[in-house]
Amino acid sequence: MEPEATGEPLSEADAHLADAEQAVTAAADLDELQKIRVEYLGAKGKITTLLKRLGRLPPQERPSAGRRINEVKATVEGLLERRRRELREAADRPSVPTDFSLPGRRLEPGRLHPLTLVTEDIVRSFRRLGFAVAAGPEIEDDYHCFDALNTPPDHPARDVQDTFYLREQDRRLLRTHTSSVQIRTMREQSPPVRIVVPGRVYRRDTADATHNPTFHQIEGLYVDRDVTIGDLKGTVSFVFREVLGKEVKLRFRPHYFSYTEPSMEIDFSSPVTRRMGREWLEIAGCGMVHPQVFENVGYDPEIWSGWAFGFGIERIAMIRYGIEDIRKFYENDLRFLRQF
Repeated sequence: MEPEATGEPLSEADAHLADAEQAVTAAADLDELQKIRVEYLGAKGKITTLLKRLGRLPPQERPSAGRRINEVKATVEGLLERRRRELREAADRPSVPTDFSLPGRRLEPGRLHPLTLVTEDIVRSFRRLGFAVAAGPEIEDDYHCFDALNTPPDHPARDVQDTFYLREQDRRLLRTHTSSVQIRTMREQSPPVRIVVPGRVYRRDTADATHNPTFHQIEGLYVDRDVTIGDLKGTVSFVFREVLGKEVKLRFRPHYFSYTEPSMEIDFSSPVTRRMGREWLEIAGCGMVHPQVFENVGYDPEIWSGWAFGFGIERIAMIRYGIEDIRKFYENDLRFLRQF
């Protein structure tokens, strides 16, 4: 058994450890901590010097002395590393603790855009009837936007004068209506289907008081067995009276849409329209889903029936808030937006 080393390097090692521990604990910043590292562990540091002096000890004392000095070295390195982490964490903390019970700065709270308010109210009405919200891409293709919706190649809506095409070679385009989401949903989901589809659409319209190249639509689609026009009228009446008031009256006029048959336009009358000097105002299009559309998505039109209707959110917002120019929604004028 090796004898216990009692030479001078051991006593100095213990003394250096005590001094280093006190110095590291008192270090106020990283620069001071680095100076302590150099003082004890640098090339000419106190503990490094002790290791160099091991050769002067008697051979039988060197192993135990070397182990002890290396233990002291490792302990000092651990002390330095722990203190370094403490100082870095302290630097990251704010100098003054945050009191979350203090009142906030007196900033005007943000507000929802009027189009967002109207959209949320419409969606809320649909949800009360059991509809789910669906969404799809704004960059579409000919198939989902036109072909699957029974819109023939010579239809005016497919002209470059009416639609924003991104690439002529593959006919990528900015969707002209949210009906493309109806196709995507029906191709992915078996009946029954009950969805509402809010979203932004694009058309080559000249910006004026009632038109904008970019606007928002919301559409409803209901597919099940034995769905009738009566279901359509009941749903439409409920939603519009929820959003525009109980005094709303609706009428349905025959119309043509390539993806519904029969098709109708919806007019409404209320105290608001009468203040505008009009008894009736066209507000939406609707109809029973065309059998060809069902075949395009793989539904059997002999089993399933359904209806769809859609309308512009801007039109609803303009009527609801008495706004005469659609461009106000997009001008980001705080004087206008603060009114909602």
